[in-house]
Amino acid sequence: MAQNIDQLIHTAIFSSDEKTRKDARIVIRKIAKKKGIYSASIHNLYMAFGQGKIKGFTVPAFNIRALTYDSARLLFRLAKQKKAGAFIFEIARSEIKYTAQEPDEYTVSVLAAAIKERYKGPVFLQGDHYQFSAKKFKENRNEEIKKIKELVKKSIMAEFYNIDIDASTLVDLEKSTLDEQQKNNYEMTVLITKYIRSIEPKNSTISIGGEIGHIGGKNSTPEEFEAFMKGYLREIQMTKSKIQGISKVSVQTGTSHGGIPLPDGTIAKVSIDFNVLKNISAVAKSKYKIGGSVQHGASTLPNDLFNHFPKHNALEIHLATGFQNIVYDNLPTGLKKEMYQWVKENCQDERKEGQTEEQFVYKTRKKALGPFKEKLWNMNAKEKKPILKKLEAQFLLLFKKLNVFGTKKFVDKYIK
Repeated sequence: MAQNIDQLIHTAIFSSDEKTRKDARIVIRKIAKKKGIYSASIHNLYMAFGQGKIKGFTVPAFNIRALTYDSARLLFRLAKQKKAGAFIFEIARSEIKYTAQEPDEYTVSVLAAAIKERYKGPVFLQGDHYQFSAKKFKENRNEEIKKIKELVKKSIMAEFYNIDIDASTLVDLEKSTLDEQQKNNYEMTVLITKYIRSIEPKNSTISIGGEIGHIGGKNSTPEEFEAFMKGYLREIQMTKSKIQGISKVSVQTGTSHGGIPLPDGTIAKVSIDFNVLKNISAVAKSKYKIGGSVQHGASTLPNDLFNHFPKHNALEIHLATGFQNIVYDNLPTGLKKEMYQWVKENCQDERKEGQTEEQFVYKTRKKALGPFKEKLWNMNAKEKKPILKKLEAQFLLLFKKLNVFGTKKFVDKYIK
């Protein structure tokens, strides 16, 4: 079966016949279930953090934009070797479109990788940054809410049992009080929380995350977190039936998504305030009994910083662009040139004034991942080898720095 799964997942993604793709995905799910591989919510593990029952590690959320099946295989292989259980596979609302990976496709790619590597146990799949567009929300609030709900429903049907709601884009810092600043944020987070609870599978509590600070904006404070939580819980308590709220909150510490490219294409150093994570996690646990703070936009940070996240009680960390950079840096020259040319021909409308060619390409090359998905997937073993070798080394480093080795025992205890 391990050999046949390669062809089966390729058919499930790339067959030109819709029924054939669907049938292949059904078979993959059946095989996974038979082998004890299942999609799960990480909610109970996070609530154990909130109750002080466990501590000492930060859960990495791997945002895989390219080579999903190959990358997931590496992660499952390392997890087995190091007895790691606490790690997440995720994809964001924006990435679903430009990487051409709908939730169902992402799920079966990860499940197939688990089958291939003979992994067994829960697999955590997460919808990352299910983000409200501030512009569209202002133009037509109901339509934007409808789109978020449609994505949530599609994701849960695809077995994403971890959902991050991002209404931090609706925070208005010009308002005079913290409650007013966070009002649209906590109201929309509550609205989507209620919707998730109304459609989640029976006997399962989907892990829901909120967000108080838009990544790339001003750093978050415990006071902002308190304002958000007070408003959020007040709205939750007004519901007729008691429902479970969020288990974590994403904060801004000084990073930005993808890093900040300098004119020569290198990434600028950032000043990250680890105390934001520590202080907000402390309030989250002591006052609200939830898991703690989440760090976004971190994969392009220097490797020697990652051990600071567990030291400062960060519950979860989201990692994406650094892996994309490894893929691009090690691509066959011809394919890389072809992808860059596509970017230059198709993404000029996203070019910012004053950008150098290197800055423009760095910021927009992610848009080529969807159109070139099949070419990337079909690279031969020799072409993939340098990419996968570097990815494996980085995954291993992150597992080690974030203290994820040996966390399978915690997952076994709290995830049933």
